[in-house]
Amino acid sequence: MKKIEVITRPEKLEELKEVTGKLGSFGMTVSMVSGCGLQKGRKEVYRGTELNINLLPKVKVEIVCPDDKVDPLVNGIADKVRTGAIGDGKIFVYPIEDAVRIRTGERGEKAI
Repeated sequence: MKKIEVITRPEKLEELKEVTGKLGSFGMTVSMVSGCGLQKGRKEVYRGTELNINLLPKVKVEIVCPDDKVDPLVNGIADKVRTGAIGDGKIFVYPIEDAVRIRTGERGEKAI
């Protein structure tokens, strides 16, 4: 099992959900987060004063899936959320040692 963590633009969430729906039934956890990378934030003018906004809104999506679904899922997500501009985000893949469904006690891939 692997955990796929996607950090991307909030407006790309629906497209990301579309991809996961087409590739299989995957549960996901979605968090609204803030951060910066190469994008370095942006400048805005408020009442004549220039403000630097360093932390930009992003969405973080976490998905746990079987090993054989990782490559199609990562490639599909990357293709769908890519705009080609700085700030598109990152995808991280982590190994998952075990999972337990609390309600039934199932373990491993049966639990996801």
